[in-house]
Amino acid sequence: MGIELHPSLHSHVGTWLLHEIVEPYDLSVTECAAHLGVSRQNMSALLNGRAALSPVMALRFEKAFGIRADTLLRMQVAYDLAQLKLNGEEPDVKRLVAAG
Repeated sequence: MGIELHPSLHSHVGTWLLHEIVEPYDLSVTECAAHLGVSRQNMSALLNGRAALSPVMALRFEKAFGIRADTLLRMQVAYDLAQLKLNGEEPDVKRLVAAG
């Protein structure tokens, strides 16, 4: 079993993209949106953690910056799961035991 991080340690992939990818390229949100072919509003929502990363947007970042789309999507899923746990929104389901 691997090491499990506390849910509060997961950061939104958009915030991570802003600080680790977009800012080092010295791009504004508007410039990044234009380069990726999306609206400024959508880019701003993602980079400010108000919107989730879609598979299409992940591919856009992969093509533009070379970071793998599947890595970005795993970050998004980890964040989403962490938020469910932090907010106490886990489903109430009991473990199923196989017959026999």
